[in-house]
Amino acid sequence: MAAKVFESIGKFGLALAVAGGVVNSALYNVDAGHRAVIFDRFRGVQDIVVGEGTHFLIPWVQKPIIFDCRSRPRNVPVITGSKDLQNVNITLRILFRPVASQLPRIFTSIGEDYDERVLPSITTEILKSVVARFDAGELITQRELPPLGSSWMTCP
Repeated sequence: MAAKVFESIGKFGLALAVAGGVVNSALYNVDAGHRAVIFDRFRGVQDIVVGEGTHFLIPWVQKPIIFDCRSRPRNVPVITGSKDLQNVNITLRILFRPVASQLPRIFTSIGEDYDERVLPSITTEILKSVVARFDAGELITQRELPPLGSSWMTCP
């Protein structure tokens, strides 16, 4: 009699553990300051951007790709030439963040490491074009002035 009770409790416990595992694999969290894009094995990357909170997905069919949408700093060192052909060693500090509504497009066209791929090349080219306008003496004497033509540019 006791063996049958323990056997039924064991079966119930196993069924409860399996059900709990399925429910746990169907939930995911998006932390504050983050957004998620859903990859579906049958339909690809969905155009919907998921906000903060706990959300449901179809286990083994859908997978969340979570992006950090907070402003983050990045330092880009550049060696370039001035107007009088002197070598200039500059490090540019950038605060960047992705536009949350464009995350599906960013993920499909560039990937999760978009900052590693895009920022160094863009910042290097822009910085070289700005530094090339000045000679070495101007760069040293005007070091404390704000950058030329900047209104402390920010992206929407």
